[in-house]
Amino acid sequence: ESGASVELDPDRVQIALPTDFELPAGGLNIRWPDAVLEQEARMNNYKWYAALAYVRANKLNRIVWDSPRARIGIITAGKSYLDTRQALADLGIDENVARDIGIRLYKVGMTWPLEAEGVHEFAHGLEEILVVEEKRQILEYQLKEELYNLKDDVRPRVVGKFDDTGEWSNQQGAGHGDWLLPATYELNPAQIARAIAARISKYFAGHPIEQRVRERVAYLEAKEAVLKVSAKPDLTKDRVPHFCSGCPHNTSTKVPEGSRALAGIGCHYMVLWMDRETSTFTHMGAEGTTWIGHAPFTSEQHVFTNLGDGTYFHSGLLAIRASVAAKVNMTYKILYNDAVAMTGGQAFDGPLDPGRISRQIAAEGVTPIIVVTDEPDKYPAGYDWAPGVTIRHRSELDQVQRELREVKGISAMIYDQTCAAEKRRRRKNKTYPDPAKRAVINEAVCEGCGDCSVQSNCLSVEPLETEFGRKRQINQSSCNKDFSCVTGFCPSFVTVEGGGLKKPKKAATANSGAATLPATKLPQPTLPSTDQPYGILVTGIGGTGVVTVGQILAMAAHVEGKGCSVLDMSGLAQKGGPVMSHVRLADSPDAIHSTRVGTGAADLVIGCDVIVTASRDALSRMGEGRTHAAVNSTSTPTAAFVRNPDWQYPGAVSESAIRAACGSEHVDLIDAGRIATALMGDTIATNMFMLGYAWQKGWVPLTEAAIIKAIELNGVSIEFNKQAFIWGRSAAHDLAAVEKLSRGKVTEAQVIEFKRVPTLDAIIAKRAEALTAYQDAAYAQQYRDFVAQVRAAESRLGDGVKSSRLTEAVARYLFKLMAYKDEYEVAR
Repeated sequence: ESGASVELDPDRVQIALPTDFELPAGGLNIRWPDAVLEQEARMNNYKWYAALAYVRANKLNRIVWDSPRARIGIITAGKSYLDTRQALADLGIDENVARDIGIRLYKVGMTWPLEAEGVHEFAHGLEEILVVEEKRQILEYQLKEELYNLKDDVRPRVVGKFDDTGEWSNQQGAGHGDWLLPATYELNPAQIARAIAARISKYFAGHPIEQRVRERVAYLEAKEAVLKVSAKPDLTKDRVPHFCSGCPHNTSTKVPEGSRALAGIGCHYMVLWMDRETSTFTHMGAEGTTWIGHAPFTSEQHVFTNLGDGTYFHSGLLAIRASVAAKVNMTYKILYNDAVAMTGGQAFDGPLDPGRISRQIAAEGVTPIIVVTDEPDKYPAGYDWAPGVTIRHRSELDQVQRELREVKGISAMIYDQTCAAEKRRRRKNKTYPDPAKRAVINEAVCEGCGDCSVQSNCLSVEPLETEFGRKRQINQSSCNKDFSCVTGFCPSFVTVEGGGLKKPKKAATANSGAATLPATKLPQPTLPSTDQPYGILVTGIGGTGVVTVGQILAMAAHVEGKGCSVLDMSGLAQKGGPVMSHVRLADSPDAIHSTRVGTGAADLVIGCDVIVTASRDALSRMGEGRTHAAVNSTSTPTAAFVRNPDWQYPGAVSESAIRAACGSEHVDLIDAGRIATALMGDTIATNMFMLGYAWQKGWVPLTEAAIIKAIELNGVSIEFNKQAFIWGRSAAHDLAAVEKLSRGKVTEAQVIEFKRVPTLDAIIAKRAEALTAYQDAAYAQQYRDFVAQVRAAESRLGDGVKSSRLTEAVARYLFKLMAYKDEYEVAR
């Protein structure tokens, strides 16, 4: 998603009608009773050429920069044009420099068909043309066709996707020449800058810009080299998207041992990286059809195929029809979530419910059809199912699938459970039942085995570090009450019915010390200039308000009359994945070219999550000595913890990478999540708190009045967001005072608490005390005696701290063995 400040003056564009083209009788439009061949003749003989005449008359394709001694031309269009302008600016090449060294820049407004007269005017006198375009060679091939018949002495050399080796050469045995501007993924200003620098190197020799260009290219190459080493993708450390807490797919995408599934389009696609025996995917509406081609060539007899309800309604029924006709053995798992969840919880485009699905697929020849749901009793008597449909509880999922995989032909399981995110929205609006029930974990009983994560695959099951090792806790703020975590055989779970959660107290409002930090007494910072484009990168976790921060900044710039652009890189962000908001500000909209913050070009990073801030993409935007970073250091577990109970939060590694990228003196790490929650009673305050912190530091080039106005125009939780912004300002001004308030300390003297690493004697004493409570003093003495024997034996082997490592391990894990949680201990 993106936004920008734009000019909407209706008189800005004056449309000119072509004078060099004569319309055919009756005009160009299709009319009845035209025959097919008459329509074809009008298209081929008139319509294309009318469009080209319109391009000429309105100068949609035009020379933007020119030079009296132009030798190299750059032709580009759309996003690539903006990226090219940014690349030229990064190289220090403006219109005057381009004129000096002989660069001509051509902007194409209509990419196909390419208007010939403008192209020939652009190419006249050039030695070489560089074509900059995304993906395939649409412009490049047309340009080469237009110039092909020119004489050798006037025809310029054309390069684009490949360099001078050409596209079809096989010099290196690769089947093609050397890539210059690759067709894969997308182009960015850094890639384009390197390509431009390589092609113009012989033209700027001796010009003052030569050194600037070489330095910029060297910087880009050095940055790339560092990132290759320091920021390799790592699923155990990166924040990857995951199913929402309580998502039906956490359960529905499981397959029985010995089976596998095929993926498709939808949230359930994420199962591909969740160790669930699911492989391959296809485009929307072809789910399962790959098995039609695969099945005859394998000894595998059956597969499951995941098919979302939104995709089913769109075109998935056609895939089912094709699979039935092909007579393959497959079970479609139709995942009915009551919403198009992947793109934000929209309603279906038309009527759809489990009964209708069952009747439609039964009519196509699917049998048997089994409905699996978390609420088998919710269907009213006489519900209009297809004949023969049976209903089973989701606890029988494994058995149902084992039965279906033995069926010949196409069978189906309709998994009916409402989307967790949609439940949350509806409960907030009081349109969906909210059971007065909560699941909690008794940490004294929990052994930290991780079975609850295995059962639920849920992000709300989080690590809890205690004196007795890592345990588990339920994040009640994010829990959507799916309760699949309690299905394992675990005595540490307690369900509370009829009670409600206590809201965290707001430390500031409960504390008289809050009056010592009124916003009116905070000093006003010196704000940076926007005479040159100013780049801000906001990073964080989907669903926490990162996009809102970008919107607030863009609207504040608009309120001030500045130019702005904002590009939100979200994707599967609402599923707990990484979000980045690229915000660029300038005195004028015309000064902003690329909507992305360039390589090493971020002036400010507002890091709302340290892991996302330390990702390869984010680090690539940071420039040492240039970028200021305000980063929330509060830890939030990633999806890796769901699969690995011993996962460790990579906070130190992430913080080190950020400091290396920006320079330590430019980085502020703040425990903002904890502070904002303590002050405001809700973690959602964190990101606005971070914005306030960065603003007070003098790193945001917008006035406070404009930001406050933008918060008001946003219209959501206005006073709450204003307060969070002010608390962030206060923290930037006096972090120690805000820390004290957030911890509820009102003493005059500042108290600093040091947490000492427990000594071996303290570890033993703590556990002996627990064993006494567990059984009796004699039992605890057995523990002490055994540990003492190990300690005595180990002490004879060495001295100092190293000689106690075995004893400490025995002290910790003998206790776990002796404090086994039998039914008597659980009851105690």
